[in-house]
Amino acid sequence: MSLAIVHSRAQVGIDAPAVTVEAHLANGLPSLALVGLPEAAVKESKDRVRSAILNCAFEFPQRRITLSLAPADLPKDGGRFDLAIALGILAASGQVPIAALEPMECLGELALSGAIRPVRGVLPAALAARDAGRTLVVPLANAEEASLASGLTVIAVDHLLEVAAHLNGHTVLAPYQAQGLLRQVQPYPDLAEVQGQVAAKQALLVAAAGSHNLLFSGPPGTGKTLLASRLPGLLPALDEQEALQVAAIQSVASHAPLQAWPQRPFRNPHHSASGPALVGGGSRPQPGEITLAHHGVLFLDELPEFDRKVLEVLREPLESGHIVIARARDKVRFPARFQLVAAMNPCPCGFLGDPSGRCRCSAEQIQRYRGKLSGPLLDRIDLHVTVARETTTLNAPTLAGDDTASAAARVAAARRIQMARQGMANAFLDLPGLRAHCRLAPSDQQWLENACERLALSLRSAHRVLKVARTLADLQAQPELGRQHLAEALQYRTQL
Repeated sequence: MSLAIVHSRAQVGIDAPAVTVEAHLANGLPSLALVGLPEAAVKESKDRVRSAILNCAFEFPQRRITLSLAPADLPKDGGRFDLAIALGILAASGQVPIAALEPMECLGELALSGAIRPVRGVLPAALAARDAGRTLVVPLANAEEASLASGLTVIAVDHLLEVAAHLNGHTVLAPYQAQGLLRQVQPYPDLAEVQGQVAAKQALLVAAAGSHNLLFSGPPGTGKTLLASRLPGLLPALDEQEALQVAAIQSVASHAPLQAWPQRPFRNPHHSASGPALVGGGSRPQPGEITLAHHGVLFLDELPEFDRKVLEVLREPLESGHIVIARARDKVRFPARFQLVAAMNPCPCGFLGDPSGRCRCSAEQIQRYRGKLSGPLLDRIDLHVTVARETTTLNAPTLAGDDTASAAARVAAARRIQMARQGMANAFLDLPGLRAHCRLAPSDQQWLENACERLALSLRSAHRVLKVARTLADLQAQPELGRQHLAEALQYRTQL
């Protein structure tokens, strides 16, 4: 038969839609036509494939070859289809059996010598191949990543000759056995290294327990960045589904091999980052920092120094947990369920309120500086915490229970309560969830309403006060909200 079909996978966002590579040989002058909306790198594959086939001592058919990448309306890019195209030509010309290709999906870029190079975005393709019930053939350099998809048979290959020998039955390639190389998790920095700042550490504990957004404000050198970097270590470990989502995003975003899996990401973009760098974009949409921080922490240091238009794009993903990037040709949806931690100085010089009296900023300068942050953005941050300068005490002793392990145990206990009660962290409660799980006594409800009126809080802020109060009660293992929880939660809305 002069028609062969090989299965492969494209990359669209963090999805891996199926692509069928069809190779047909017909009589006529020797030619090779590639159809199916290929981009430049895919169009160039016919030259790479021709050289690879010839250098592997196979015969390149001197016939009219038509290669179709279906579906035709799905854009294809990169060198990920090289291996599937080469196998399709070899199968259509009878040099490898067609039937052996049916249960397989193939990914890999070919060198001119026939060596198979790694490609990006293998993990999403592996998950999709597992769901389709097929074996995945991948470059050896990508095999460890593909093996993260439990239940998938992975065949790792390093050369086109290996694949051909396996299909012809000359040499049987055993399924790849995972080596566990990606599970070398690095330890998180310890909270005990932050001296003093008892109130800020308590706020960090509350943020971790309820997955709340957090804003630190204080003079330079008070430990705002140190505190933020300790937050990932307080969060519960990722479950398998969350870990695979994080790894899939890393696989799509970078050619570098995965590292520190399954570990919560901590992203710290510079304040000069553009909007597309933060939320994703480009002519071919790629994930930005908020997607790379999915199921982890996004830390924005020197928050007012970010361009205001850049910060405003955070408003939607903070509420919805995803970002949709629309272009003329396609629309891509990226997940973005991150925990925002931000830090800022109280004024341009940074020393407003410092006992030393070093601040010389005028009221107008302070107002202009703080005015870079919009009310709607600040409204979406649950905890506003002032980090004051501590007295200088070198090598201060660590207090009992002030380390990451002890704090993480308290956070884990509070999260277990939340998952048993409502199946999610308190920060993600919707209005019906608030009504069901944040019930107040009539007198406490009236007290909270009066306090919100006096403080001119929006209804969104009032709801976030309730969520923080619910987290404070969970940390104390108390089933009912009390006025003390509401009062402490209100404190976190009025400190800036």
